Amino acid sequence: MLFFYPKNMTPTCTEEACSFRDNYSALEQADAVVIGISPDPPKSHTRFIDKHSLPYLLLSDEEHKVSDMFGVWQMKKMFGREYMGIVRSTFLIDENGKLAAEWRKVKVKGHVEAVLAAVLS
Repeated sequence: MLFFYPKNMTPTCTEEACSFRDNYSALEQADAVVIGISPDPPKSHTRFIDKHSLPYLLLSDEEHKVSDMFGVWQMKKMFGREYMGIVRSTFLIDENGKLAAEWRKVKVKGHVEAVLAAVLS
C-alpha cells in the first residue's frame, strides 16, 4: 500500500501518518506493507518518523518521478495561488503487483478505516 501526502509536519499530513501508525498492527496482520511517499528530503522523513514514532517506511520523491507515474503530482490552488503539489492519494497494490484499489483526493477522516476494510476484503 502506497500513500502519497504533500508535506511532513503539516497538520493534515501528520494526522494521516499517525492514523496509519495507529492502525499499523491491523494492517500488518493483514499482510499489508505500508509506505508513505512525499517530496520531502530524507532528513525530513527521519525527523517526521522519529517525532511521531512511525513504524513504516517513508520514501522521498523530490523529483516527483513516482508521483508523476501515479498521476498525483498536479496543479493545486490554495488562497488563490496556483502551484504544483501532491494530491493526497492512496493505492492498494496486491501481492501480484496489480492495483487492487485507489483513493484519490483523500479526506483523512475515515480514510484509514476504508483502506483497512479493503485490505481485509
